[in-house]
Amino acid sequence: MSNQQGSAMIEAIGLSKYYGDFAAIQDISFEVCQGEVVAFLGPNGAGKSTTMKVLTGYLAPSEGEARIAGHDMSSDRVVGSARLGYLPENGPLYLDMTPRSLLQFFAKARGLSPQRARQRIDAVVELCALGSVIGKPIGKLSRGYRQRAGMAQALLHEPDVLILDEPTAGLDPNQIHEVRETIRKLGKNKTILLSTHILQEVQAMASRVLFINEGRLVYDGAFSQLTSDHRPLDEHFRQLCGQSEAATA
Repeated sequence: MSNQQGSAMIEAIGLSKYYGDFAAIQDISFEVCQGEVVAFLGPNGAGKSTTMKVLTGYLAPSEGEARIAGHDMSSDRVVGSARLGYLPENGPLYLDMTPRSLLQFFAKARGLSPQRARQRIDAVVELCALGSVIGKPIGKLSRGYRQRAGMAQALLHEPDVLILDEPTAGLDPNQIHEVRETIRKLGKNKTILLSTHILQEVQAMASRVLFINEGRLVYDGAFSQLTSDHRPLDEHFRQLCGQSEAATA
């Protein structure tokens, strides 16, 4: 485990999720502390999205406990969700809405006062550079702008914790750069867990790596430690994909 920078804001405690005899994830445990940006890495189908859905309370765990800012997301989800911003891989976008109407909808759903809603909508539109498309239907926007709209709704209520599932998936190089810059800015004062299977994302945005393979956590440690032997990162990726037992960080 890495050195803690503050209190634990994301906690996975022995999380497992079963579908019949199939274990999507099994006995996943880790913490992400205040002020950390942590990359959740692994091949497609390894269990990243399932873990994130359990952490956010979207899915109930079969075993174990998920906590956000100390709140159990099975029994205290409403309070925990108030501290959380979640960007699923396919974000919660209504294609006939504009970014403005989408943000107004989420502000109302979050219980923001009209004055607070206006302030926060202005702030996230500026942060996510949505001004030029604020009145256009989301269904007409590029994937990059749709991703920004999804990020804006995740940030609308000023959450302490962000969980981002493949935030740069399908974006072009310029869009990827913009999203990385936004995450770097946010990482200065928020706790962020972001999933990816793109190795360059780790180096660009996070100092710590969690690696999951076949539903099990096989690495938890600093990015610098993972690459200390100067082998290419993709070699480590392939090695971790081939492990059957958890590695010690």
